[in-house]
Amino acid sequence: MHKLLYLFLFISAHSFAQQKDSVFIRSIFTEVLNRGECYQALDYLSNKIGGRLSGSPQAAAAVQYTFDKMKSYGFDTVWLQPVMVPHWVRGEKEIAYASKEKNKLDLRVCALGNSVGTGPKGMEAPVIEILSFDELDRVGAKGELKGKIVFFNRPMNPSFIHTGAAYGDAGSQRTRGPAMASKYGAVGVIVRSLSLANDEHPHTGVTIYNDSFPAIPACAVSTKDADELSRLLKIKSAGVVKIFMRTTCQMLPDELSYNVIGELRGNEKPDEVIVIGGHLDAWDNGDGAHDDGAGCVQSMEALRLLKTMNVKPKRTIRCVLFMNEENGVRGGIKYAEWAATNQEKHIAAIESDAGGFTPRGFNATADEKKLNTLRNWQKLLKPYGIENIGSPGGGTDIGPLGRQGVPTIGFVPDSQRYFDYHHTAIDTFDKVNKRELELGAGCMSALVWLLSEYGLE
Repeated sequence: MHKLLYLFLFISAHSFAQQKDSVFIRSIFTEVLNRGECYQALDYLSNKIGGRLSGSPQAAAAVQYTFDKMKSYGFDTVWLQPVMVPHWVRGEKEIAYASKEKNKLDLRVCALGNSVGTGPKGMEAPVIEILSFDELDRVGAKGELKGKIVFFNRPMNPSFIHTGAAYGDAGSQRTRGPAMASKYGAVGVIVRSLSLANDEHPHTGVTIYNDSFPAIPACAVSTKDADELSRLLKIKSAGVVKIFMRTTCQMLPDELSYNVIGELRGNEKPDEVIVIGGHLDAWDNGDGAHDDGAGCVQSMEALRLLKTMNVKPKRTIRCVLFMNEENGVRGGIKYAEWAATNQEKHIAAIESDAGGFTPRGFNATADEKKLNTLRNWQKLLKPYGIENIGSPGGGTDIGPLGRQGVPTIGFVPDSQRYFDYHHTAIDTFDKVNKRELELGAGCMSALVWLLSEYGLE
């Protein structure tokens, strides 16, 4: 009888707690959907500042703006964490075209981040199409890439339902392709843009050179022009297809920049820290509205909502806007080093870096017990679009924390449109829907509150 009574009381208490949590989470969404401030903050970040590549004046302006914004929200502490970052500049607008006998095809291109330039006179060389690294090795071993421009034309695989998986599958030709082509004597690289859309917008993104081989100029070409170039190469007639390309990009000395950090101090377990954030830097060819202005303003909003609602979190909640995710990850590395040096106890880190689209879920990398705790909260978040809490998950900036054993969580919005805009000139404020952005901020705020209330143990 006593056991049955105990079980009844336990179930009743648990049900009451769930109901209380549900009511509070609903109040978060009432607040953000009626009086949210993240959309206005994104407007300023995108339209008043714009592309914020590390080391640029725009990146410095974004640091100052978000620092002032978090101060205005009344967070307990706001500070700047110094970090030295790479300073790559694009230079003049890129020029490229393909030619074969009397045929000329203008190519819409943009230099890859961290790429060397061709110099002011440009360069011209025969082009060869490559669809895989295996093919690159076979052709390269025969000496057929020497003096050529390699055209990597492997498209993103449309069979993947989540487009991030397709991006990851095809992305190595951009990040590692130029270095691998240089190994075989290639003098330049053009890479098919990483997008499932067939359009005219080239997608930039970082490339990583290998110090063992010469750094060679590298550009991305729009998917539509990649298809046209491939067709030109297949025309069975005399003559060699050559590409002319001109880029004036260069790497300048490292610059001092900052991670921007604000926190609400925990009132019961202040030494247990939950990080929530995005990356403040963005490519210079667009406004960085989805990548990753959205994640930054959502992270600030998650704390602002709790502050506005007079929440006293049990654990410390810290918003970190990381600098230099796009071409170096220096901000994420610096923060993790600082956390280790100061023996900070992080119980979880959340990153939003997949655009400001409709919420779909969270993915986490953690042990099974902690994953089960997160999954038990899914029912509280389901009314707001969180259909799944999966594994693994995280983000580039919080990856260094993850390697220290901190559970990492990635916010997962709908992915279908993200890579239409990613790293392009059309990643602009007008592509972000106000309500979708606010719903994402609400989901992040609700999760960070649950983590603060209950932890993951």
